[in-house]
Amino acid sequence: MDISQIISGRRSVRWYQPRAVPPDTLDQILEAGRWAPSPHGRQPWRFAVVTQSATKERLAAAMGDEWRRQLALDGQDAAMIAIRQEKSHQRIIGAPAIVILCLYLADLDRYPDAERQAAETTMAVQSLGCAAQNMLLTAYSLGLDGGWMCAPLFCPAATRAAVGLDATLIPHALLTFGYAAKDPVRRPRMSLEALTIRCD
Repeated sequence: MDISQIISGRRSVRWYQPRAVPPDTLDQILEAGRWAPSPHGRQPWRFAVVTQSATKERLAAAMGDEWRRQLALDGQDAAMIAIRQEKSHQRIIGAPAIVILCLYLADLDRYPDAERQAAETTMAVQSLGCAAQNMLLTAYSLGLDGGWMCAPLFCPAATRAAVGLDATLIPHALLTFGYAAKDPVRRPRMSLEALTIRCD
């Protein structure tokens, strides 16, 4: 496949076959993330890899407890909370490989004013997205599928504790990788005309 086929063919998968991701394939996916662009070349991210069932269970349980609490704050009824939490739990434990994308701010440039410091952090977050996209596209090019879960953004402390991450790491996203159990339903894309603003 050429790059345009990889970009348009990639899809977001939630359910996987119970087949392990070969370690060398997972290394290729991580290597692609390493080459993402970043502010000043600082690579302000770390990739926490989870493949063991016990760790996935801990992660799913910790994140699920926090999500239940947040859904209750939103006023959702107990039955719907239980359904949503169980689906999320199964997505995590059913993924053969998980990469938790963590923001790492220690090496960023420091500024005396809050506005530029905030911009520096935003650049780091943007580069984290680039690393995620590199990994997702590489996985697809290697015959795997992936999914992006933003749940760690809403429970970074619980995520850190569940997998034993250092306090300097800020979990932002969770990528799942494996072989799709079924083709996902893809949402339609807006037209290029609707998305493009010409400023010539």
